[in-house]
Amino acid sequence: MFDPVIAPSATLLGLLQRGRGDGTLHALTAPRAEALAALHHCVLRDPRHDWQVENRSLYYARLYLDLSGELDEIERHLFDVEDTLDECESRTGLALAVLGHLASYGRRDALELLRRYAAVGTSWAWALDELALRDDDAGLRALAEPVLARFPADPEGEAALATAVRDAFEPRPWRLWADDPRASVGARVRAAQEAGSFDRWQRQMRPSGPRPGWSVQAVFEWAQQGIDRGAALHVPAARCLMAVAGPEDRAEIVAAARDGGEGARCTALRYLADGNDPEALDLIEAAVATGSTAVVDAAVDAFERMRSVAAVDRARGWVHRPDVLGAAAGRMLACRGGSQDSELVLDALREAVRGEGPDAPTLWTLVDGAGRLGIACAAPVLRHIYRETASSHLRGRAARALAATDPSFPAGFAVECLWDCEETTREVAARHAETGDARVVDQLRRLAADPAEEADVQTAVRSRIGPDMPAV
Repeated sequence: MFDPVIAPSATLLGLLQRGRGDGTLHALTAPRAEALAALHHCVLRDPRHDWQVENRSLYYARLYLDLSGELDEIERHLFDVEDTLDECESRTGLALAVLGHLASYGRRDALELLRRYAAVGTSWAWALDELALRDDDAGLRALAEPVLARFPADPEGEAALATAVRDAFEPRPWRLWADDPRASVGARVRAAQEAGSFDRWQRQMRPSGPRPGWSVQAVFEWAQQGIDRGAALHVPAARCLMAVAGPEDRAEIVAAARDGGEGARCTALRYLADGNDPEALDLIEAAVATGSTAVVDAAVDAFERMRSVAAVDRARGWVHRPDVLGAAAGRMLACRGGSQDSELVLDALREAVRGEGPDAPTLWTLVDGAGRLGIACAAPVLRHIYRETASSHLRGRAARALAATDPSFPAGFAVECLWDCEETTREVAARHAETGDARVVDQLRRLAADPAEEADVQTAVRSRIGPDMPAV
């Protein structure tokens, strides 16, 4: 999927694309047509950089409810001719997930739209999973014939059907259809279930990869074969070395880490770092200086996994390096450094924002470290990241760090976080937001009563509005 274009954070569209709580609050006070246009833009052009991880569907569904939004735009998007040309789930996935939440809130039009799309749409499996959680048995049974009609009654079609049954995220529709008395439905689904189970059993009985009886050299060769075909196998290869290698093999492994082939070098570095070998840190430094891109990446990853006091001490010496090892050292100190490393972590945080912007991958660990170490001076940088990042997960981490470092958080960002798209961020807000604001009290009550809300959020909310807290 292409990278989405994110509007500035000061605009209504930019706020909604980021999933910020302020997006909902601004949309509810904006002209309804303007708010709905921005909402449709987000739902039909998924703004997430990682659509498989970041949450938006419940956030947008709740805003549809608050605005009494119609579903005409979603309907046109789902049944557009492009649906037959673009088979990528990311084109329709967010819209289908929003419809699923709306159906759970009792929107009959959303339920009917999901049923229609499951019968004829390209991403029918996603729609079927949404219906599996919300539709009744009769509605699901009515979809058996149109769904099974997608699979021809020939060997290729039956194999594709078995794969679809095996990979279904929600098995409920298939279980219902397996009980159908019609041979064209029940018998086909039962046969597909059996074929899928047999295929899974076969894969378990024939695992690929090296066996513990292999030699160290054989493991290195397997790792190199992965490199040659574009698959990074050094991580599982390093695990295999744990079973294969003995003390007598250390010299061979150290030699591979120093100047072996790409697959062997990556594998040996990972193995030695995981075992806290006394030469591991020197070998990692040498690999960063002389290795290929793959070797450098493997060396840095191996270093960041280390837990030893020696690794933390070496990080204090490396943190000023202007390369990937210096950045990794900053992340190491953020994760495992002490209070004496606060200034180094703060410097790394500032440098990452200046050099790479508010969406830099390295910020995830540095932001957590600022909160863990309670670096009060980091609050201005954390507030900037919170406002500007397009990643709702990173914003949630910034919110948790601000809760630990910024005295203004309870009366500031914590309030809008109650409407955030990420449940973990709403949980932080539920624990910290000041209840002097009437909006906070109303939203806490709404979250406590909402059956779609996550249990952890509701637990946090109820800790604030229990019988012993009459002020709220």
